[in-house]
Amino acid sequence: MTKILLVEDHEEIWDFLSRRLKRRGYEVVLAHDGQQAVDKTRAETPDIVLLDMNLPIMDGWTAARTLKASPETAKVPIIALTAHAMAGDRDKALQAGCDDYHPKPVDFSRLLSQIDSALGTAHTPS
Repeated sequence: MTKILLVEDHEEIWDFLSRRLKRRGYEVVLAHDGQQAVDKTRAETPDIVLLDMNLPIMDGWTAARTLKASPETAKVPIIALTAHAMAGDRDKALQAGCDDYHPKPVDFSRLLSQIDSALGTAHTPS
């Protein structure tokens, strides 16, 4: 089963996304700040990380750079989830080490396509 680390500090968003991802057959692990994102990526070895960029403790930009700088987590794909949808924000996320970028509000079917693309799969999570 494909394991997704969902890093989100807003309960409504993580609740919505985690329920929908679980219904699609994914295993979902939650983190609520950037430091937890780094720690849980190391401990849980997820197949992919969905990373909010505006987080407490450690922001998503720093978490992405930290994960990509470590040999043990560098290959884990990261999709930035952010309300930052201004020109240049996608490039900023990619420069921080994210593999893809998804502006909020979340378009779930598009996000699923991005997950499949990042994992190099057609949707077969189980």
